[in-house]
Amino acid sequence: MNALLMALALAILGMVFMLAPNDGGPGIMLMLPLVAFVSFMIYRLDIDRKFLLRVFLSGVLVRLFVGTLIYVFHWQEFFGGDALTFDFFGYALLQVWEGQTQYLRAVEMFSSNGAGSGWGMLYLVAVVYKIVGRNMLAIQYVNCVIGAASAPLAYLISIEIFPNKRIARICTLMAAFFPSLVLWSCQGLKDGPIILLLTLSMLATLKLGEKFNIKYVAVLVLSLFCLLTLRFYVFYIVVIAVTAAFILGRRQLTAQSFARQMIIIMMIGLALGYFGVSRYASQQFETFASAEQLQRMRLDASQSAASGFAEDVDVSTASGALSTVPLGLTYLLLAPFPWQLASLRQAITLPEMIIWWSSIPLLVLGAWFTIKHRLREIAPIVIFTSLLTLTYSIMQGNVGTAYRQRAQLLVFYFVFVAVGFVLVKERREARAQRQRDEGEVRRNRRRR
Repeated sequence: MNALLMALALAILGMVFMLAPNDGGPGIMLMLPLVAFVSFMIYRLDIDRKFLLRVFLSGVLVRLFVGTLIYVFHWQEFFGGDALTFDFFGYALLQVWEGQTQYLRAVEMFSSNGAGSGWGMLYLVAVVYKIVGRNMLAIQYVNCVIGAASAPLAYLISIEIFPNKRIARICTLMAAFFPSLVLWSCQGLKDGPIILLLTLSMLATLKLGEKFNIKYVAVLVLSLFCLLTLRFYVFYIVVIAVTAAFILGRRQLTAQSFARQMIIIMMIGLALGYFGVSRYASQQFETFASAEQLQRMRLDASQSAASGFAEDVDVSTASGALSTVPLGLTYLLLAPFPWQLASLRQAITLPEMIIWWSSIPLLVLGAWFTIKHRLREIAPIVIFTSLLTLTYSIMQGNVGTAYRQRAQLLVFYFVFVAVGFVLVKERREARAQRQRDEGEVRRNRRRR
């Protein structure tokens, strides 16, 4: 296995230097220390580290291969035009740092002085460009490591809820190699960092629910703040989920555990206040916290592309928003449908969708079993996924956007899918064992 992984790495690196000799080299040199850092952190784990290391490195290589092809053949606009936007404004931010104040207007227009969404990605782009120069491929390679690093975190989340290696491994493999997660995390998009931050937030919340640790407090605070800079409404949903999880607690409530949870909540609140979250929150609520603004955003999404749906829906009222949920939920979880595969971009999703549709029964079975037997452990993930799923069901009016936004939820859905898969497999194994035992009994009787 190690020899195969090494051969694959050499082949893909050879492809990079052959197809992108100018930008590939600096991108690889920037990526390697990140790979080494994540590998070191995995190596420090005391459970299944050899498996996790192989999955992480394989995940990086897969993303490296796909990301290089997207860059070389200029498919950024086809797969994710936001990458070009972040490239332009990230470079503008770098120019501002270097004293070119004429670019300041463009940066302020994008970030809306902190009220906008995604401005944190500009800082990531600008930092990378400061190190290696303007190089979109380097951004993609950084995201390749970020995206692959989410898979070991999925393992740690799973094992924290269910101490079952089989469940954790299945969840990890799906997080590492599911096509849409690979696609969105190998480009210069913010999806990869968002998914990583969500997994970090949930893992830190689970760990803090078990035991106070200042390290996980710091991880949670930094993850939440970075989420605020990338997609602010996801930040608020995570805050609600984390707060509710701390109040509920992972174990039976006692005065000591309640006091500990309240201290953690206060520490997180004070730390986020230090980062200026209240100022950002007030600006964002003034700009976006209205039903009319929500309706404008959804209407624009439904009319801006051929894959829009339910243009006549009005979500500016409570009844209208609730009436949208069934249709929006269907599109968020299941789209694109076979009859919607009218373009190449939609058609290439079909293999993944077949796998995903086949996983839905396992998802339902696993969610029911987990909520029934591990409710306290799974509480932050259930609250977060439920709220974000509901939010996207109301907000999204475009098939392509719904398909992309689903990636932020997939890692957590995979926990339930893995549980459902193992339940089915164990039941089949138990049934087969009973049949073997009964056959052995019958054979023994005949011998007598």
